[in-house]
Amino acid sequence: MKNRVDLRNQQRTHRVDRIYLLKIVHSLLKHGLQREHYALGIYLVETEAMTRINESHLRHAGSTDVIAFDYSDSKSPGLLAGELFVCMDEAVRQAPIYHATWQSELVRYVLHGILHLCGYDDRRIDVRKRMKKEENRIMRQLASRFNFARIAFKRQRN
Repeated sequence: MKNRVDLRNQQRTHRVDRIYLLKIVHSLLKHGLQREHYALGIYLVETEAMTRINESHLRHAGSTDVIAFDYSDSKSPGLLAGELFVCMDEAVRQAPIYHATWQSELVRYVLHGILHLCGYDDRRIDVRKRMKKEENRIMRQLASRFNFARIAFKRQRN
């Protein structure tokens, strides 16, 4: 099976270099999480879309940063399969609070969603600490290999 990540930019908050972001995602899966088989859909959305998804599928009011839908099944053990919906507006809004850039928040949200697909949980304090520790470890690893600022797609001048 060929590993696949389908990344769709369905928002207009910021221009995103999808190819560079895909390189980061493949690296986090292969090197950060040692995943050999994966099929993921990642959708970058705005607040309105995230609110609809959150309210209709999870019955939670309002927007959120990331929602993960796990499609893994027992017929394909070892295959990480699912969809992530990542709210760009939340990344932009939250970045200054955490003294981060929207690009690093975007990577963190993608990583957080993938960790959920890997079985990590953040609903209880004890398991949330374990998840956050792993999230921070992988973020440091990715930051040493990638310049997150390059996610911001810039037009070339003629």
